[in-house]
Amino acid sequence: MKATDHIKRAAFEKAVDYFLADPEHNIVKIMDLIDKVAPKDLFASQRTAFRGAIDDQSNWYRLIMHIMNDTNPEVRDDLVKTLIIDGSLMAWPVQEANRDKYECNIPWAILLDPTSACNLHCTGCWAAEYGNKLNLSLEEIDSIIKQGKELGTHVYIYTGGEPLVRKKDLIKLCEMHPDSVFLSFTNGTLIDEAFCRDMIRVKNFVPAISAEGFEEATDSRRGAGTYAKVQKAMQLLKQNGLPFGVSCCYTSQNAESIASEEYFDYLIDQGALFAWIFSFMPVGAGSTPDLMASPEQREHLYRFVREMRQKKPLFTLDFQNDGEFVGGCIAGGRRYLHINAAGDVDPCVFAHYSNANIREVSLLEALQSPIFMEYYREQPFSDNLLRPCPILENSGKLTEMVERAGAHSSDLQEQETAEELCAKTKDAAAAWKPVSERIWNDPNDPLFEKRHDATQGMAATDMTKFERLGRTRHPMAQDK
Repeated sequence: MKATDHIKRAAFEKAVDYFLADPEHNIVKIMDLIDKVAPKDLFASQRTAFRGAIDDQSNWYRLIMHIMNDTNPEVRDDLVKTLIIDGSLMAWPVQEANRDKYECNIPWAILLDPTSACNLHCTGCWAAEYGNKLNLSLEEIDSIIKQGKELGTHVYIYTGGEPLVRKKDLIKLCEMHPDSVFLSFTNGTLIDEAFCRDMIRVKNFVPAISAEGFEEATDSRRGAGTYAKVQKAMQLLKQNGLPFGVSCCYTSQNAESIASEEYFDYLIDQGALFAWIFSFMPVGAGSTPDLMASPEQREHLYRFVREMRQKKPLFTLDFQNDGEFVGGCIAGGRRYLHINAAGDVDPCVFAHYSNANIREVSLLEALQSPIFMEYYREQPFSDNLLRPCPILENSGKLTEMVERAGAHSSDLQEQETAEELCAKTKDAAAAWKPVSERIWNDPNDPLFEKRHDATQGMAATDMTKFERLGRTRHPMAQDK
């Protein structure tokens, strides 16, 4: 670490310590200190939104104070420092420098599957088809994390399989890398008191429990009795003051329960701090498009989530509909990538096509492999950022990239060609296009003005990439 970085880190730590000593009274002062030390363009829009939440005493402010007041203090202080300082303020400039240096995508977070094993078999899960005999070793995961940190990545997200099948190794990795934050998607059924004690000890592990609505919707997809086990896990985490959230797979069958104020109130009451919503993707040769949400359901979710963000103290991300905030698709290493339990490095958890295996090449070499460079050159895939995905909204784009890259299917059980996958989403893409264009070009939409800004959702390196590649991004769909 450079001497200047040591100085910056010390300043950030001092500011955060000051904030943690009395969050309610010092929150404005901490923002002033961060603004003095951090580069002006570092998370500028996020910092502005954060200040607005403080000034207005909004639901976001209530969420922040809830985290500060109700989280186990042993966990809170270290986790806040690691996430804000190591994972963001110090990490982002390193990532941006490496994006320019290597002229490829560098991820903010890395998703990886410690194991393909799972105690459930949920409908629509990309891991449900993987089988149960594949694992990344402790040493392999450690190497991935070390390589990631060299590039500036300090956020690691476990998928699977069920990651908590590997409880001991996951806790060991937290101990080995205290300067990183580990989030794990989990069905929640393996969370017990002993694991809660481990979480309190390491302080940098956060579960995201899979939740599909209320009991009927959850058990229909995940198996009878799962809802009760999920509730028990949430109660344990809440009682121990441990931060957690939920992940929701949004389908045609659970759309009504997920996009309901009753459900959001339930999550808040259970103690969840965040909710990540994913749209169902018909991945795998045996998967059909029947569970894909209709355009009407998706538009309702779009508007519902934005309404809830103004009312509820729950940090909500709708990954398919929030593309406009992050410049479109974030896969292919632009903000994240996926490594499966066999070591294949995929551009996305839903795009199982690869040219690289982490057991054979370095992380940087994987990011420079043909399929990842296709993502790098082609992102965003549409000027309408409400159509971010090369699978779901730009059907056929993935097929083109896979063919040019010569990538092979990395699905561990039910392999299908990119053409076969995109064929299942073609009708949904065609149905969503006019709806997305109506929303995108609506002058009464609160985001309309921002959509006239070609830099909306883009990092500085996105803009230098466009310049280098001779691309022009049109901020409004009608401007094409």
